[in-house]
Parts: sequence; structure tokens; C-alpha cells
Amino acid sequence: IVIVKDSALGNVDRAIPTMLDYRTHIKKGSMFNTPPVLPIYSALQTLKYYKELGGVKEMERRDLAKAELLYSAIDSSKMFVGTVEPEDRSIMNVCFVMKPEYVELEKEFIDFASTKGIVGIKGHRSVGGFRASLYNALPIESVKVLVDAMNEFEKKH
Repeated sequence: IVIVKDSALGNVDRAIPTMLDYRTHIKKGSMFNTPPVLPIYSALQTLKYYKELGGVKEMERRDLAKAELLYSAIDSSKMFVGTVEPEDRSIMNVCFVMKPEYVELEKEFIDFASTKGIVGIKGHRSVGGFRASLYNALPIESVKVLVDAMNEFEKKH
């Protein structure tokens, strides 16, 4: 809620974005751009939680640990291989494929992974392979489940 005197509106000595000019909102009956309240509130709660955990440095430490765990499993695998050079790898979205001699097992691995509670790792429809998202909310235990599933599947084949 904003309460402002009409005489205070527009008294700026520089150009301001339309969104920040209260005259715009008044002209549009407060319908120019209704803020998305739920996403803003969700972001606030998420940022508070991150701060409780230790802030950006702690989130980075956790993200690097998750990525290291999964990339180490991929790099040491006889069956899986990364699709991105090590210096260009993402710590949020890990892309990998089956090595050529195992590519026919891709669907079988996706089905096997789903029996372990792992869903949504199927790669892009035009590229294939796998994509594991390691976003901040994902605990390292979930990455361990994926790595264990990869190792178990590899032992079977």
C-alpha cells in the first residue's frame, strides 16, 4: 500500500522507469502491474532460509559438493560420459549420456532410475541422454541416490 500526496508526484530531477512512477499506477487505477505477491513472498522465505543455513557461501559450498559427487561418478564410469568439457561444466544442471557402446540402454536406465524414485532426468528430446538438476533445494542425499543407481545399473551391465 502506498499513501502519497498528489503534490509529491513527479517531483524528480531525472527520468525514472515507468514502473516506479506512481503517476502511472494512479492513471491505470492500480492495474498497471500488479506485483506477483506469492512469488515475492516465496522468494523472501527462501532467502531467509538460505541465510539461516549460512548464506551464499554455504549454498555455494553445498552446490559444489553435489556437483563434484555427480561429476566424479560420471568421470569414473565405464557406461556414462559427460557432454561438457570440465572447465565449462554447470554446477546446477549436469548433462551426461551413455557411452556409444551402451546407448541402447538409455531408456532402460531411465526406467531403472524411476524405480529408485529418480524422475525428470531424461535429456532434451533432440539430444537424448540425461540432465540432472542440482538446484539449491536438492539435498546431497538425492545426488547420492542417483550416483548409487548409476553404479548399480552399471554393475548389472
